Amino acid sequence: MQSFSTAEYSAILLSLKVAFTATLVSLPFGFGVAYLMTYCRFRGKVALDVIVNLPLTLPPVVIGYLLLILLGQKGFIGQHLLQPLGIRVIFTWKAAVIATAVVGFPLLVRSIRIGMEGIDPRIIQASRTLGAGWLDAMFSVVIPLSLRGVIAGSALMFARALGEFGATIIVAGNIPGVTQTIPLAIYEYASSPDGDAMAMLLCLVSVLISVIVLLFHEYLSRRMIRVD
Repeated sequence: MQSFSTAEYSAILLSLKVAFTATLVSLPFGFGVAYLMTYCRFRGKVALDVIVNLPLTLPPVVIGYLLLILLGQKGFIGQHLLQPLGIRVIFTWKAAVIATAVVGFPLLVRSIRIGMEGIDPRIIQASRTLGAGWLDAMFSVVIPLSLRGVIAGSALMFARALGEFGATIIVAGNIPGVTQTIPLAIYEYASSPDGDAMAMLLCLVSVLISVIVLLFHEYLSRRMIRVD
């Protein structure tokens, strides 16, 4: 019977680490962008909407290549911001986090925005009338009432991050024990003559993790409905 080695366990743990980190780092930015798109009027709103949703339409390989250009040693960010600080991103697990965050960001923003758009504006106006400042209204009204959208967006982004392949392999590479996630390990085993069994096992693990994430999201959603 086929069993996992250290490399496969490392790929599973790295996938969870990358997905969790990408979701956690993206969450405040996703909430901020969703708030801007929902409640603020400004020039360039359409352009921002296009930029945020662009990763949904671009091939992940294109996103990975653009990130490689930006974050590489000769890229603008890599050369002028990262290298002077001694930070190396390309071909590290941090690059995988950035790639998965960019690819999954539109799903996060869209879910949070749907949650915010479902809030009755009169509730926010009432809180302001009663003397609540912008920050008070944010924490007492907007965040609690849009929490379902936040949970849904986080679950979707986490699940999407687990399956990210194209952008990750461009900027992070496929280095066992360093940057090899579950999809990259499946690709490697599927490309080898005797790797079908291990590729199938990793596929089952990926499906199991995704099902657990979706069930957890459903559980939280039902609990919130009961509380309401």
